[in-house]
Parts: sequence; structure tokens; C-alpha cells
Amino acid sequence: MSTTPRVIVISGGTDGMGRALALARLERGDRVLVIGSNPAKGARISAEARRIGAGDRLEFIRADLSGIAHTRTAIRDIAGRYEVIDALCLFANRQSRRRTLTADGLERTFALYYLSRYLLGHELAPLLSRSAHPVIVNVAGVGVTAGKIYWDDLQLAQGYSTVRAQLQAGRANDLLGASYANQPRDPIPYVLYHPGFTKSGDLGPLPAPARAFIRTAAVLFARTVEQSVEPIHGFLDYPPAAGLTAIDRGKTLPLDLATLDPAAAERLVVLTRQLLSNAVTAE
Repeated sequence: MSTTPRVIVISGGTDGMGRALALARLERGDRVLVIGSNPAKGARISAEARRIGAGDRLEFIRADLSGIAHTRTAIRDIAGRYEVIDALCLFANRQSRRRTLTADGLERTFALYYLSRYLLGHELAPLLSRSAHPVIVNVAGVGVTAGKIYWDDLQLAQGYSTVRAQLQAGRANDLLGASYANQPRDPIPYVLYHPGFTKSGDLGPLPAPARAFIRTAAVLFARTVEQSVEPIHGFLDYPPAAGLTAIDRGKTLPLDLATLDPAAAERLVVLTRQLLSNAVTAE
């Protein structure tokens, strides 16, 4: 495919893997739009972009992606200045030790980890469709079978835990990929990518014993951020021809996995649309 510089949007691009990908793509000559909620982190990545001579190709878009209105404001900002986007990379996620609700009345992990990715993928689709080689890369936990969708309690009002919220949102992202690929019109190639245990992310919201355990395990078993990001370059430079590709730690997965069930994916789409419709008044 062409080596022409690409326009890449990265949610959660001021930390961890998202930040590493943003800087690596800048070094390759791309224009990168990073979405994040922390202005100090935005200033730091902007400074790093200038240091490597790419300050004019890095844009920081401040947005709290756990909020529907904030996410849509970021989308409008991008659409107002760009006619074409070549790639959308979805990283934004943050663990919450306690159940908290957004201004829209949604459990924060579900809103940030899943719903923002739904909105960005669907509402930036017109810009992606104008690219000669578009792709969406959703970095989550495809291939993991733990966790489930709590169909009667998506907001985890009963029995909330950090792990339960993370696993539910991970399974929701699996279904998001499946439903996106099953749209009636030719879909934008969608990659579900599970990098495996990576030395990345903010452990602050976790209890002290959990932080200590993860840090110790990371020394022994975790991949570096650079190792986990490396395969993403291939997805961006050579987008798959298939509507959906699922990669778990370097292994291509069959698409008939129970976690990618089309019927469950469609059920989640219906519930998601209802949530968004009910949240219109909050915007």
C-alpha cells in the first residue's frame, strides 16, 4: 500500500501503549490526533513531539471520554477540521476501585472502556470511509473468556468490583467488533487486539496489595509497551481485508468464538442505542 503519511486518531493516547504508539507513528511521519482528559499529560506528549521534530503533526484533544457529550464534542472537533481519517486506535480505559457514575448516569468503566469506543467507531466512520485504506484497532481482551455481560444490570448496580467491571467491558468490546463487522454496508476493517500482560497503565485506583502483586508479576512476566505496540504498526500499514480480525497475543482467533456471538452482539447494539437515546437529555 502507499507510504503516504496517514492521519491517525488515538483515544487514551497520553499514557502507556497509546502514548507509545502516538510517538512511534509521529516518527514514521504520520499526523496523530491524541484524545485524553489530562491537560498536563497532553502538554508532556506535545513537548515530546516537539523534541523529535514532529510538534506540528501532533494534536492533543482534551476530552473526558467517559461522558457522552465530551466524546461527541471531540468527534465534532475532528470532523470539523478533517475530511479523512485513515486509522482509529482505541486504548482509553481506567480502572475504578469503587463504582462511580458519570453525568449520564452510567457506570464509569462501562462508559469509558466500552461506550466511548462505540461512539468513536460509529460516528467517525464517515471520515474513515473516505480513506483508501482505513482501519479501526480496538485494544482490549479478545481471546479472554473470563467475565460476561450482565444483561439485566449493565451498570453493575449489584455486586460491583473492579475486575467484574473490566471483564464486562472487555466482553462488550468483543461484541462491538463483531457487530461492527456485521453492518449491512461494507464495514471498515476492524481489528480486536489483545496484547497480553503489558507494563502499562495506571495502577493507582487498585488496592495497595493488588498494585504490589501486579508490579512484581510485571517484572517477571509482562511484555514491554514497545513489544505490545509493535503488531499494531502492521495493522495500520497493511489493514486486513476481512471485516473483522481478532488477535490474541500474536495468535489469530477463529471468529466463531462464543465471545464473538453475532446474536449477543446485536443484542448489545440494541441496548447501547437505547442507552444513548435515553442519555440525550444529559447532553
